[in-house]
Amino acid sequence: MREQIFFTVAAGLALPAVMSIAGCSARAGDAKTTAAEIPSATVVLVKRGTIAHTLNLAGQFQPYQVVDVHAKVSGYIQHIYVDIGDKVRQGQVLATLEVPELDAQLKGTVSEVARSKDEITRAEHEVARAQSEHTALHADYTRLKEASAAQPGLIAEQELDDAQSKDMASEAQVDAAKAALAAAKQQSETAGADRERVSDLADYTRVTAPLNGVITWRYADTGALIQAGTASDVQSLPLVKLSQSDLLRLRLPVPEDAVEYIHEGAEVNVHVDALNRTFVGKVVRFTRNVSLDTRTMETEIDVPNKDLSLTPGMYANTTLELERKDNVLTIPVQAVVRNGDRSSVLVLDSQNHVQTRDVTLGLQASMLVEVKEGLAVDDRVITGGQSKYQVGETVKPRVQDLSRADVSEEQSGGDQ
Repeated sequence: MREQIFFTVAAGLALPAVMSIAGCSARAGDAKTTAAEIPSATVVLVKRGTIAHTLNLAGQFQPYQVVDVHAKVSGYIQHIYVDIGDKVRQGQVLATLEVPELDAQLKGTVSEVARSKDEITRAEHEVARAQSEHTALHADYTRLKEASAAQPGLIAEQELDDAQSKDMASEAQVDAAKAALAAAKQQSETAGADRERVSDLADYTRVTAPLNGVITWRYADTGALIQAGTASDVQSLPLVKLSQSDLLRLRLPVPEDAVEYIHEGAEVNVHVDALNRTFVGKVVRFTRNVSLDTRTMETEIDVPNKDLSLTPGMYANTTLELERKDNVLTIPVQAVVRNGDRSSVLVLDSQNHVQTRDVTLGLQASMLVEVKEGLAVDDRVITGGQSKYQVGETVKPRVQDLSRADVSEEQSGGDQ
């Protein structure tokens, strides 16, 4: 009897405990079920970063200047001192010509200059003689005139008229002598100019380099007759072709849609595959004209080449920065939902509720896009699967860390 009472009491005490444990287990299961029903979402924080748009172009090196060196006078090549591949300096003698008739002309002009100087000396003496004679005759006429004025009738009128006539004639001789002296001086200047001209032509028998460069071709040899290259209607043979290679032009065909971004001083990254060399250049000039055939604009970069390691004709791969935005709000491109002209994103509020927000976008790169309006720093933006979420829905955010610098590279081969 006692055992039955004991078991009855124990059972009565255990039943509430069991029910309590069962209730706790049920509540825990409900909590797990609720947590499992809250979807997760990958989000990024809106941060400031850098976005750039670049253009990759293939360019070709060209000599800064290329000239065909002609002789200024006609003659036979007496000696030529350079050949293909030779480096020359400005003013260096490339060849000498033999022009015998110039020597004779030069001697003749020297003789003419000497003769004109003698003529000047003779004319100066003639001026001095005429002035002396005029001084004496003018003095005689003055004395006779004064005596006639002091004692009328003392000097015959005929004698006074003769003295006056001689005085005026001597004065005219002085003027004539001075004119002859001026003509002699002008003749001397003409003779001097002619001598300088012929002397310069004689100097042109030494053909010199007009600039620093490399001889890229030689057209004539010793003994060849060279015509003066002074007239465009004469097909005269040049001596050599000279290329200025210590400074090169890197020419880039910029596509029409990138022309608006080209300006002087724009930096260009240049890589020369043949030399495995990379350097930074700057745009120095462009044609401001788009070719009707290729729809590109020729753009040039000056490249120093003192050691001549770069050879004209080599190709280079270049990267030209068209547009760059620093310290701007950025989000991933996949975070944007586009509907026609409208762009929006899904953001989370402080309670992790999903909200939609319209945004105004700017420069877009490969992974990031600039946000001009609609978001602020540290806003949480859903980056993918936006169609799975409803406005007002609670989600569990998973923050993803992304780089805040992005470059969009555009490829363009261009026509060379």
